[in-house]
Amino acid sequence: MSKPILENLLGSRVRVKLLKLLFRQYPAQFAMSELVKRTQEPSFIARREIKALQSIGLVTIKKAASSGADRERFGLNPDFDFFPELGQLMLKASPTEQQRMTKRIMSLGRVKLAVISGIFLGSQDEQATYDPPADLFLVADDLDKKKLSAFLRSLEAEMGGDVRFAVMDKDQFKYRYDMFDRFIRVLLEGPHIKLINRLDMP
Repeated sequence: MSKPILENLLGSRVRVKLLKLLFRQYPAQFAMSELVKRTQEPSFIARREIKALQSIGLVTIKKAASSGADRERFGLNPDFDFFPELGQLMLKASPTEQQRMTKRIMSLGRVKLAVISGIFLGSQDEQATYDPPADLFLVADDLDKKKLSAFLRSLEAEMGGDVRFAVMDKDQFKYRYDMFDRFIRVLLEGPHIKLINRLDMP
C-alpha cells in the first residue's frame, strides 16, 4: 500500500502527527517534551518538523517565564492562510487511514464488528454537536489484550487526542442490542463508520 495521502502531501509522517495533535488540542500550547511524549517520536525529529512548520508561519513559539529546556511553548497560528481548511483535513481520518486501522484491528483477534465515531469523523465543531459514547467500539472474541493496549496507545499518538473505546464479546453485544441498550443505540444512530461488519448490521 502506498503512503497515506497526508504523509505524501506534507512529506512527513511525524509532521502529520504533530499537526493532528496541535489542531486537536487547539489553542493549547506544548513544550517540546510534551510533543515528543504525546506523538511517541524521537525529540530530534519532532523538533526538526516543528521548526519547518514554524518557518512557514503555521506554528508559533512563545517563551515561558520559567527557565530550562521546556521554556519554549509551541502552538498554532490561527492567522495562517487556509487555517480552517487545514484543520478540517487534519481532524478527519482519510480512507487510507481507515484501511490501515482496519488491518490493525483485524490482527487483534476475532473481530466481528468495528465502529468508529467521534474523534475519527471530522472537525471539532461537528463533534461538539454529537457526543458519542465511544470513538472506537469493537465486538470481538479472544482479543489479545497486550496488542489492544499497544494499538490504542499508537492510535492516540496518531490522532492527537484521547480515544474513548469500548469492547464487548459477541453474546454480550447481541443481548444488549436486542434489549435496545442506550449505549449501542446512541452510537449506532449517530454518525459512525463500520470498518468491520461481520454481523450484517444495517
